[in-house]
Amino acid sequence: MLRLTWVQPEDLLGHELRQAVQDGREPSAIAARWRAAGGTEAPARAGASDQPASRYLRLLAEDLLDELADLPSRLADQEPTDLARIKALCPDWPTPQATSPPRPATLQAAWLGRAVGCLLGKPVEKLPLDGIRQLARATGNWPLDFYFTARGVPAELLAAHPWNRRSAPTSLAENIDGMPEDDDLNYPLLNLLLLQRHGKTFTTADVAKLWLDELPAGRTFTAERIAYRNLLSGLEPPRTARHRNPFREWIGALIRADVHGWTNPGNPGAAAEQAHRDATLTHTANGVYAAMFTAAVIATAATGTHDIHTCLRTGLTVVPPDSRLAKALHHALQLARKHRDFDAVVDELHTTHARTHHWVHAIPNTALIAAALTHADGDFTGSICRAVSGGWDTDSNGATVGSVSALLAGSPTALPDRWTTPLKNRLATSVGDFNGIGFDTLARLTHQETARP
Repeated sequence: MLRLTWVQPEDLLGHELRQAVQDGREPSAIAARWRAAGGTEAPARAGASDQPASRYLRLLAEDLLDELADLPSRLADQEPTDLARIKALCPDWPTPQATSPPRPATLQAAWLGRAVGCLLGKPVEKLPLDGIRQLARATGNWPLDFYFTARGVPAELLAAHPWNRRSAPTSLAENIDGMPEDDDLNYPLLNLLLLQRHGKTFTTADVAKLWLDELPAGRTFTAERIAYRNLLSGLEPPRTARHRNPFREWIGALIRADVHGWTNPGNPGAAAEQAHRDATLTHTANGVYAAMFTAAVIATAATGTHDIHTCLRTGLTVVPPDSRLAKALHHALQLARKHRDFDAVVDELHTTHARTHHWVHAIPNTALIAAALTHADGDFTGSICRAVSGGWDTDSNGATVGSVSALLAGSPTALPDRWTTPLKNRLATSVGDFNGIGFDTLARLTHQETARP
């Protein structure tokens, strides 16, 4: 039986009920109707429940999704999605800084760093925090300092905490042979294509058309899959981000933000605006802010003149200060400065967020990204290992942290060979004509877009 993930109405309803609580709506009456009819919670980690619901429950779920969308939110004024309203809430919106485009070697480091961090996190994606720690300790790799391996891991531990099924054959230390395909690299490739075809003045509709032309539907997940389906149903942005899309504040827009930062060195405001036009195809509010924050951090790091702490402070200037994301980021930065042991930082973040947020939600993951970079002082190995060891969306967090910290390092030669050599300067992808491309070539192509007005 084909059980397509991230689209089943009976599963979307459970996620939307949780989202409603988070974004200031009152869904208790609708939740009670769902439970009384026999509806269940959304799967905790998988993209679809094991068995389809009855036709009655499926139709009820669709109706209740629409009812939930009509509920008013008490957070609407402090968490807008419209760019003009976001900027009006950000009194310290950043101004451009005159700077030269980063060298191709610096951009190559950023692409490599993104790939390495992603690859480090791939085999433990979806695993609980305790499982990640046990698997690493079983091979003497804790605190984390290298790719995960199955060699020496007791069979009973692997049975309790199996590697990510799709990733393990290509992302454990013993079997890495180039960079395997991953959505965390596919989206930067798509955004490179976006700039090549439309320049920095692209529209959200341009993003949508590019996806339909170049992105296989099966390579989309969560909010992106819902938005893709909405496009095929005839909906247009920004409604594609809202219609029956309970994942609109998850991490998907954040992982698309790097190219917007790389191509706007010294102009974090412009980077954030590009990220906003990209993100609003699929996301709203805090899901959009996470992308804007990331783009602004990277644009600041791309100057080569700021430390990680300045970059993160600049990123915060494009996030509405009373939003849930801003509060989570400030808390994470405070924890990273307070604790010498990063495990203590992670434990407090999980205590704060794990009960209320899905493991792919943008708020806890962005907080973990900021904490990892702060605690490691922007060091490449320290940053990616902290991000992945913190759990949740391990490959996405590792990718973003790897991009930022490698950009700060400034050159591929500044990244330890043990991380980059297994990638063999080769990236697998189903996007465009990029399959098998080298990171040096990607850097040159990105440099061309960075230098273009």
